[in-house]
Amino acid sequence: MTRSITIFDTTLRDGTQGEGISLSADDKLKIAVKLDELGVHYIEGGNPGSNGKDVEFFRRVQELDLKAKITAFGSTRRKGASAEDDENLQRIADSGAQAATLVGKSWDFHVYTALQTTLEENLAMIGDSIRFLKQRGLEVIFDAEHFFDGYKHNPEYAKLVLLTASESGADWLVLCDTNGGTMPNEIGDTVSALVEEMPAARFGIHTHNDCELAVANSLSAVSAGALQVQGTINGYGERCGNANLCSVLPNLQLKMGLHCLPEEKLALLAQTARYVSEIANVHMPAGQSYVGSAAFAHKGGIHVSAILRDSRTYEHIAPELVGNKQRVLVSELAGQSNLVSKAQELGIELDPKSPQASETIGRIKDLEHRGYQFEGADASLELLLREASGEVQELFTFESFKMLVEKSAGKPVISEAFVKLRIGGESLYTAGEGNGPVNALDNALRKALLQHYPQLTDMHLSDYKVRVLDDKEATASKVRVLIESRDAKSAWSTVGVSGNVIEASWEALVDSMRYALLGQEPVKAVALMEPRQGLLNH
Repeated sequence: MTRSITIFDTTLRDGTQGEGISLSADDKLKIAVKLDELGVHYIEGGNPGSNGKDVEFFRRVQELDLKAKITAFGSTRRKGASAEDDENLQRIADSGAQAATLVGKSWDFHVYTALQTTLEENLAMIGDSIRFLKQRGLEVIFDAEHFFDGYKHNPEYAKLVLLTASESGADWLVLCDTNGGTMPNEIGDTVSALVEEMPAARFGIHTHNDCELAVANSLSAVSAGALQVQGTINGYGERCGNANLCSVLPNLQLKMGLHCLPEEKLALLAQTARYVSEIANVHMPAGQSYVGSAAFAHKGGIHVSAILRDSRTYEHIAPELVGNKQRVLVSELAGQSNLVSKAQELGIELDPKSPQASETIGRIKDLEHRGYQFEGADASLELLLREASGEVQELFTFESFKMLVEKSAGKPVISEAFVKLRIGGESLYTAGEGNGPVNALDNALRKALLQHYPQLTDMHLSDYKVRVLDDKEATASKVRVLIESRDAKSAWSTVGVSGNVIEASWEALVDSMRYALLGQEPVKAVALMEPRQGLLNH
């Protein structure tokens, strides 16, 4: 029978301790719904006694009817006090949560230094607190903080902490590598020994990533007998983060043959990871295992030629199993296989033996030599391919733009843009203000196009990046601008390159709107300009 592993998500509590991450109560509720759809078993919402956001979360989450067990976090009672009089324990009991995570010290060094109490009092604090919460009807998950460090320095006391928690009624004993400094073999040996000594106990693992081993340590603990894994989506957490559930889950289920989630739920993993990164407003690394946009991306021509025959040649799993997809990148390293595969993906007919394919590859390589990069600008690449196949009808003719930037003492900078276009034989001259030159250009261009293409109302710029391509020229260096745009249905990226940051931004901006209007009937089919020839004379 396949062994089942319980998944405990602490994104909403431990994850929010990561630098730069701050979630409102609304954010937490949205993520909780997404985690529940994924199928995790426990969702730790925070400490209901620590701040107003967590109090609001526990109050409102009761209305959502989630399948996962909502879990409240807190520490053991204060030294020299009673559990019944401890306000934090009382708030946990009154939070409406079905389960409680109770953290207690298992390293004697911490008992003496952090708590400044005796080893006996620490055991009493653990036992009293667990019994109090059990009497109030909660499932109790005991997190043995700094367990592996404690076990190395004083194994008998560390085991006594676990025994006290178990005898007091704890449902789970979770072993924490709080400082993230333990090696996988040490984790495995320790968990194996404890499982043998305490066969009736259910053990869990909670690891941190300070040595880039949180995932490996979690898997090692499971191999040794742990039945619960705690972690966060995308590995968010304090310092270097927690065990990344986006790697832990597929490794456990697809590589180790253990049951964590229903198969159809695992296919929601990539979209869950991206959703959480959007809500947290944290960039998700393209190369993140399993769920990153580059996890199944292929660039070298030999690789692409092989995966077109059989994807198993360069993919360790089918990306669809985790909700991701295969991507073929087109760049200066690309061969015709890359181009043909990309064209097929976009529904464009392209004969690999045709002069058209060779010309397009040559053009892309020339553009990349000049600083363009299409790996992160799929929309600009698609426009190039559709232009080569004769599919794109340009929507307007560019004539000119002007910029004014004014800074007065004691006043904010004002940027104004003036854009002159021709659409369907009609000459348009529009102006726009913005908090910067690119914002002003966007507003002026949008004002002209909206008269003919009102669907652009739903489109907006969501990210803007500038990279200096050759810093030897200092402020005269050529720059590459990447713009990400969104509408209600999707997101796309475009690129522009120039020695003038405004011109590079304009190129990327124009492409973003051309892409948004693909398939739209133009007022009159006209030529915009020779693509990528530059818009200003330097």
